[in-house]
Amino acid sequence: MRKILAIAGSDCSGGAGIQADLKTITSHKMYGMSVITALTAQNTTGVFGVMESTPDFAAKQLDAVFSDIYPDAVKIGMVSSKALIEVIAEKLAEYKAKNIVLDPVMISTSGSKLLNDDAIETLKYKLMPLADIITPNIPEAECLSGIKIKNKQDMEEAALKISKNFPGHILIKGGHLQDSSDDLLFHDGMFSWYNHEKIKNTNTHGTGCTLSSAIACSMADGFTVAESIFNAKNYLTGALNYNLNLGKGRGPLNHCWNI
Repeated sequence: MRKILAIAGSDCSGGAGIQADLKTITSHKMYGMSVITALTAQNTTGVFGVMESTPDFAAKQLDAVFSDIYPDAVKIGMVSSKALIEVIAEKLAEYKAKNIVLDPVMISTSGSKLLNDDAIETLKYKLMPLADIITPNIPEAECLSGIKIKNKQDMEEAALKISKNFPGHILIKGGHLQDSSDDLLFHDGMFSWYNHEKIKNTNTHGTGCTLSSAIACSMADGFTVAESIFNAKNYLTGALNYNLNLGKGRGPLNHCWNI
């Protein structure tokens, strides 16, 4: 059985973060493990509190996982401070972690920065270089590239800018585009587009967490990065098309639609 490690924050309402990661991994019939970087008090209407894990305790969690059940892939989501990012990077390098998918959670749905500038720099220069693929959405790609993204041409320009500091696969998610949800993959000088019409479902809580975890699952199963993205997008489309409707705000997906 393939083993997947999710490094992220906990969402007590179950739609995003570690909970979404583990549901996604389970739906792929794989064994999920977790390193929790923060506890959050949140639901479909908002985030009401965050209690961050200490770097020392995050390191202990990482040691416990890697020294016993070595993961076939690692997905990284919310890492909220410079110190946490540094210890995660150190441990991943120490244990020679493989198939690393980094979802750079930097910008909230409302457009607010979730990381201080020093943490963003640490993410870019210490954690990103360890990743095989990063999966920023458009606001996060704007932050990483320093340019404003309004269309698909801007997405390509942003990918080129980001690639100057990151040689791995760059997947810029197009969910914030007005007329489509097309995603752009850039690697080794090549652009590849994953074209999708917008799904008429406002319940999208945890889509980024879900996609990155699904990519990690396919990579662990031996698929190429490009194939893994294709597989993950098909899985995410099914989870969205199920039209689960829970909560009073932007609701979660049905991660187990395929079981």
